[in-house]
Parts: sequence; structure tokens; C-alpha cells
Amino acid sequence: MLPLDGFRVLDLTRFLSGPYCTMVLAELGADVIKVEQPVTGDDSRRLAPKVNDESYPFAMPNRSKRSISLDLKADRGRGLFLELAASADLVIENFRPGVATRLGIDYDAVRAVRPDILYCSISGFGQTGPYRDRPGFDIMAQGMVGFLRMTGQPDGRPAKVGVAINDIAAGATAIYSILGAQMIRERTGEGQSIDISLVDAGLAWTVWESGAYFADGEEPKATGTRHRRSTPYQAYRTADGYVTIGANNDRLWERLVTGVLKRPDWLSDERFESLPARMAHIDELQDEIEAITTTLPTATWIDLLDQAGVPGGPVLTYAEALADPHIRARDMVVDVEHPIIGPMRTIGPPTKYSGLDTPVRGPAPWLGQHTRELLAEAGVPDDELDELFAAGTIYDAHPEMSRS
Repeated sequence: MLPLDGFRVLDLTRFLSGPYCTMVLAELGADVIKVEQPVTGDDSRRLAPKVNDESYPFAMPNRSKRSISLDLKADRGRGLFLELAASADLVIENFRPGVATRLGIDYDAVRAVRPDILYCSISGFGQTGPYRDRPGFDIMAQGMVGFLRMTGQPDGRPAKVGVAINDIAAGATAIYSILGAQMIRERTGEGQSIDISLVDAGLAWTVWESGAYFADGEEPKATGTRHRRSTPYQAYRTADGYVTIGANNDRLWERLVTGVLKRPDWLSDERFESLPARMAHIDELQDEIEAITTTLPTATWIDLLDQAGVPGGPVLTYAEALADPHIRARDMVVDVEHPIIGPMRTIGPPTKYSGLDTPVRGPAPWLGQHTRELLAEAGVPDDELDELFAAGTIYDAHPEMSRS
């Protein structure tokens, strides 16, 4: 049993924010049906690298789903979508505002066939406000909420967070918003329209930054790996790389300087004897610490930090992170078999329940892999399906494999 067993999702989303959301829902048990346009499908299917002409990046957030390919601009294609929506619990889309209405598949259209539908819209700027009609990707949202100004080095150009943080923030926000709406529906029988924006979702994560700004007008600036409120709390150079140290209170500071760095005199050094003093002399502190940490390799410093009870760790490359024994022990890299790519690896679900197994339920589908299957389940006869395939209203990129 999984939490969302029996919960059906029609997923119109593309690229990352929506697909990330629906991947999580699928691995919580939802039957997620990815709805894509014929021939081309989700734009992210064209992202490199590819294996056997299937996009590996696409396969990551679109696993555990089924795929149907419909021409939503055709009357019959739109009609088939609404027939499927009549038995769905959630429709989720990330078109620009107004596109779903022009296609005839917006909240009002779907609510006409399923009055208690949950309908989630993800967009760059939201369904209201002066910027609602602007196209919005992750980079625009990062710029809009100040992330590009508070990331990177103090003397550098604006820097993007290394992952698509606003996309993932919007996807995560959509997940808990959908689950909240489902709880309301179970109590009241009423559906909801849910409006999620990449900008709002990212801004909502600026918890401490907003606190400092609202208190005294302090704007968060780029600080590299430094913490804005505490030190030492950053990455320091070692003999062979970097080590992170998080001695962000007086107790940990004492352990660091006495048990790790062997500089107990710093406890009475007026530059470093208190947190305000350390923050005022943060550049000097970095230089002093790195004069010591550069004498030994990272692994040695991590051992010393662990022995002293001071939080610390390596600064890994992505390849090193994926190969790390702790990551592997947590089942965060898993193997799946894709019908076209073949054996492949993906990132495992991060939630570990005590009484539930939430595995990757299957590979990402090829374009239209389940078109015939899903429409047959909906009662469309075979002869009509053949006509719809011939007309291009519905599509399957590999019909010979679907029938095998």
C-alpha cells in the first residue's frame, strides 16, 4: 500500500517543475499519466545526452509514469482529454497563463466534467499580477527574487544557484499544496484551483534573509560559502581540496580551536573571543584557519573534526558524491531498466518510511507508450483508435513495441 494508491493524475507539465512534482506523487502511489503532444512531446525529450535517441535528463523526473500523446488542438483530442479528466483526481499544467483556456482544458472546462477536480497551475510569475503573461524559466525566477545577487563570490558577477532551485521549489510547493487540497476534498467534497509560481516559491524560501531585511533593511549579499550570521561556517582550503567547517556557536568554537586546530590562544584573542568579534574579523579568521588547514589533506581534517565533535565534511564533485559509500548505503542511486535506453541509473526517493517502501516504480515512458492502453481502458474501441492514430490525433513513437 502507498499513500496515493488510487489517485489519478493527468500531467500536462514539461521541463522540470511540474515533472518533479508528479514524479514524487507517482512514487507515493499516484497513477500519473503524462499527456504530451504528438511527434515532439515534452520539450525536455530533446535534452542531451541521449542514449539510443532517448534523453537521459528527461528520464530522470519522468520515471514511474505512463504516457499518452494527444493533439489537444484537435476537437477529438481535446474531447479524449476531458473524458480522461472525468475520472482523474488532479490535472496539473505549467503552460503560460491563458494557454489552457485557449485549448479548452482550463479549470472551468475540467470542472464541468469533474466538479471536485484538483487543478494545479505552475507558471513563472503566477496566474495574477502585472507579470503574469511573461514567460518564466528558473533563471528569470532566480534573478527576480535576488538569488543571483546573493550567490557566488562577493566580487564576482551575479551567479546562479548550481541546481534549478526555483523549479524544484515550485515543484515541492505544488506537492504539499496538492496534498493539502486533497485533504480538504476528503472532508468537504470540494475541489480546488491551485496557483503556484516559480517566483513565489523561491521567495518563500528566503526565511532568514527576509527576517534580516524586514528588521533593519539589510540586503543579503554574495558571501561565497560563508554564513551571513556566524563564523567559522564555510569551506576552507586544505592540502588537496576543501573542507567544510560548521563551528557556529561558542561550544563548537572551543572544540575546534582546542581539539582540531590546536590554537587555544584564540579563545582569548580579542579578534576571535566572541561571535561578534569573529564576524568583524572574518577575513583574518579565514586566513588564520587556512594557514593551518592547508597543511593536511581533507580526509585528515574530517577525521579530526569527527573526533572533536565539530561538524565538518568534504567538498565533493558530483561524481564523487554519487560514488560516496554513505549515499549508496542510503539507496540514493538505484538501477532501473528502460525499454529503449536499457540499464540505467537514477536518483532514489529521499523519503525513508518505517512501514512503507516507496521505490522507483518504473522507467520514464517513451512518447505515447500507453496511448492505446489508456484509451482502451477508457472504452475507446480498437477501430476508432486505429483511425485516430492514422489521423495523427493520437500518437505512439514505438507502436511495434507497444503491441509486443
